[in-house]
Amino acid sequence: MKILVTGSAGFIGFHLVQALIDEGFEVYGIDNINDYYAVELKFGRLIQSGIDGQAISYGNPVKSRIWNNYRFQKLDLTDMAGLSQLFAAEKFDSVCNLAAQAGVRYSLTNPQAYIDANIQGFMNILECCRLNRIKHLIYASSSSVYGLNEKMPFSTHFGADHPVSLYAASKKSNELMAHTYSHLFGIPTTGLRFFTVYGPWGRPDMAIFLFTKAILEGKPIKIFNNGKMRRDFTHVKDIVNGIVCVLRRPAISNPKWNGSFPDPASSKVPYEVLNIGRGKPVELLEFVHEIEKSLGIVAKKEFLPMQNGDVVETWADISDLERLGYYPNIQVSDGISEFVEWYKDFYKV
Repeated sequence: MKILVTGSAGFIGFHLVQALIDEGFEVYGIDNINDYYAVELKFGRLIQSGIDGQAISYGNPVKSRIWNNYRFQKLDLTDMAGLSQLFAAEKFDSVCNLAAQAGVRYSLTNPQAYIDANIQGFMNILECCRLNRIKHLIYASSSSVYGLNEKMPFSTHFGADHPVSLYAASKKSNELMAHTYSHLFGIPTTGLRFFTVYGPWGRPDMAIFLFTKAILEGKPIKIFNNGKMRRDFTHVKDIVNGIVCVLRRPAISNPKWNGSFPDPASSKVPYEVLNIGRGKPVELLEFVHEIEKSLGIVAKKEFLPMQNGDVVETWADISDLERLGYYPNIQVSDGISEFVEWYKDFYKV
């Protein structure tokens, strides 16, 4: 199959491209390489994928020097004309839409960025899938959609209608938009609610990145909610293995779906929403302790109250994805050690 991966210069997109190449797929990646965080990291990922950073210009594909079956193009999801030309020319079989404006806290101060990328951009992807008969659209949702939900573990079979950030609201909107297109046009769509992903080449706004950087610089790390936080930290390699599992099985209609008792995770049309995490929450202070062990440095800690838009705990029910053959197996201690090793090498510290 020929797969389009949007956000392929991003954290998960970069790792997904490599996994798909290893599986023998033909892959085409796009990314707008915006400056939400340091572009040197995005170019570093592209270079690691065999893409010549100096050869990148808007709208022109660049072939990988490592893999014959990978090409990259700088393109923004809001450029409908450019997307339309790309879809018409390449005849993709499936699309993995990972491009989005990320970050809960950033959405508090830059809300328009989320409307542009996550709403308008996703709308453009849906339209291109409709017009080009895409066989399967996989798209990134988020555990943040659970918002004020408190019943653990979070299950896709229970409602998630009370988001507490615009980022979360935009991701929930993507799920609703996808269902509409599955209903109207029969496009198989699968939404993946990612739970706290970490690993090498991660984003600088992620906790593990912020903590590692601050500890190495001798600066205090910020521990919100006075450390009373739990997250379903999931290594990026486990995440991409899950995406590949889903890619091989397009969403189908649920013959048992009942409109009188509607299941939010499925439908009578080819639509599905799945959690993708580790299924085992870790206390934030335990996570920090593992970073300290890997660095051999005790962190200076600044305990702060809860931030607006944040939640106390995330914990995924991954039983539906396990039935597809997904079994996350990377221990948090091993994943953190790998990240620290990558960080030191990349930043020469």
